[in-house]
Amino acid sequence: MLPSLPLPHPVDSRVGHAMLRRATRDDADGIIALLADDPISASRGDEASDDDRAAYLTALDEILAEPSNDLLIVDLDGAIVGTLQLTSIPGMARQGARRLLVEAVRVRSDLRSGGIGSALMRWVSEDAAPALGAAMVQLTSDAARTDAHRFYERLGYIGSHVGFKYHLAR
Repeated sequence: MLPSLPLPHPVDSRVGHAMLRRATRDDADGIIALLADDPISASRGDEASDDDRAAYLTALDEILAEPSNDLLIVDLDGAIVGTLQLTSIPGMARQGARRLLVEAVRVRSDLRSGGIGSALMRWVSEDAAPALGAAMVQLTSDAARTDAHRFYERLGYIGSHVGFKYHLAR
């Protein structure tokens, strides 16, 4: 976990006052539901199957045990309505600049366009990145997520690179 993150943090949006906080094992089912609520994630196997729960719990434990990673959730009236993973990456390029990698940003589908995602990403750039000493925030987004691309561009992110992945057999 990234102990220097300024958490918990209030998240004000058009859908109400929520709280951003570090995920715990008790949040696993809510996080899994958010992944399954996303059609692209669901098409990759994130279907919230009970058979997969142990794998998700192991992953959550590993993320929280890793000093350069954290998994956060947005709690709105006791319901998990958003999540994201952060990874702090030291680097040699750009005179040794640290990068903050944002992954798996999800907001519950019925609450999208309500300001939760914008508040989350503003917190990442205005609070989390400086607290971690990051010189930049970076993320990747599936090429099919055109709505997400417009969202990130509205927040000032620039589609500056092309990403590549090589999938290994599990």
